[in-house]
Amino acid sequence: MTDMDDRIGYIGLHIESGLFKAAFTDAGGEILEIDEREASMESISEILGTVIDIIAELKQKASHHGRAVSGVGIGVPGMVNWKTQRVEFAPDLPVIEGLQLSEEVRDRLAVPVVMENAVRLAAYGEYRCGIGRSAPNLVYVHLGTSVGAGLIIEGAIYRGALGFAGQLGHMTVDPDGLECRCGNVGCLETIASGPNLVRRTRERLFRDRSSSLSSLALPGRGELTPERIAMEALDGDDFSLMMLEQTGRWVGVAIANLLNLLNLDMVILSGGVMVAGDVFLKPVVAEAENRARWLPKEGCRIVNSPLGGQAALIGGAMLARDLQRNGNVR
Repeated sequence: MTDMDDRIGYIGLHIESGLFKAAFTDAGGEILEIDEREASMESISEILGTVIDIIAELKQKASHHGRAVSGVGIGVPGMVNWKTQRVEFAPDLPVIEGLQLSEEVRDRLAVPVVMENAVRLAAYGEYRCGIGRSAPNLVYVHLGTSVGAGLIIEGAIYRGALGFAGQLGHMTVDPDGLECRCGNVGCLETIASGPNLVRRTRERLFRDRSSSLSSLALPGRGELTPERIAMEALDGDDFSLMMLEQTGRWVGVAIANLLNLLNLDMVILSGGVMVAGDVFLKPVVAEAENRARWLPKEGCRIVNSPLGGQAALIGGAMLARDLQRNGNVR
């Protein structure tokens, strides 16, 4: 880093449903300060107010490190029009549809701001500072409330013609499957998203008597979540293992399609279910290798995200940095 880099830093901020996460990093992506808080998301004005408060507080903390904030990258759970910086569609958080944070925050805090889809920022974070640093062609797949993907192609975020690339969750993997909330049938999201993994698990527990032997069926064990299913699988619960293996195979089908199409260097998986680590990765990798032709899968690694929940924060900060260095400040 240069002497100038020692005097500046960047902020990455991630908006989720009911939760705001933010980090102040140095120019190399190392997190120096972090902030996480729950706040109301009833209106765009409330969201904007919280975002401004967090950034203003981190700017003040940055000064304690002898640094100034040179840019901010904000990740949101929705489709962002890159040119207009407007959230066009956000089924997981519809209140932010129409949101244009960049200009508002820039005007109030006098700092360059860029807004992007959060999964894309996570992909960028892994590419710049994580396990994907040697992989200029990668996909970051997040298995959360929905299923999304962030693509890095030849070292740059790939957005597509209109800026909406990465809708992996709406790839059809089962033409005879369930109707998805998007109106299509058999989308990967109907099988592999967190809520649908829980739904499928509940249904199987209800109709299969042998499954009542599973730890998941025991009373007083807490809420059924993807993380809990993953933890029970790690503890050797056969039913939980079966549910993860089934889900992993479907994810492997989708990944094989990506490998055949894009010849990627790396696939990075994230989300609550990844608590299970190799227990979930193994069926994903096996199915992907079985279905991908030998050339695309040659040399491609399928891995768990080491940055986890910090990937989008680091990615936001690094995107703000790189836009500034390239003279594309907003």
